[in-house]
Amino acid sequence: MDDSEHLPHAQDKPSKSQLKREMTALQDIGTELAELSRERLARIEMPERLREAILDVQRITKHEARRRQMQFIGKLMRDVDPAPLREALDEVRGISAAANARQHRLERLRTQLMEDEAAFAELARDYPAADIQQLRQLRRNALKEAQQGKPPRAYRELFRELRALEASSGGDLPGD
Repeated sequence: MDDSEHLPHAQDKPSKSQLKREMTALQDIGTELAELSRERLARIEMPERLREAILDVQRITKHEARRRQMQFIGKLMRDVDPAPLREALDEVRGISAAANARQHRLERLRTQLMEDEAAFAELARDYPAADIQQLRQLRRNALKEAQQGKPPRAYRELFRELRALEASSGGDLPGD
């Protein structure tokens, strides 16, 4: 048996430059996370130690201390799968295909509800927890606002309610 079979090959290990690029990319994700509001940050799944470090960097104002804290966040990121964090950041930035599809689906459903009262029956059947009475009231208010040329406050509120309903159900709303 040859000893060279047991030795790791140089090609198997990433180069020092590649490792540095990967670490910089992780630190960049940490930087983006640090720029989010506390509310948005709370909605992203991550280890508690990383969350605390990000909250700490948001409080730090001194440049050098902030730089060191960001390096620490980069170090913590090495032990975290960055894919879910990237997806969450993409969704926050609105470039996630899934987020765009969800947005369009909710807009179509809102349009259906505005055009046809019968769409509420399907919504009630699929989502028994939905407050159909409140959604119908928002529809009536939105139609009234449109007739009077007022700002579409109820129209937007209807969208927010549909989005909240979708989030609480964990699934897709009808309307496709």
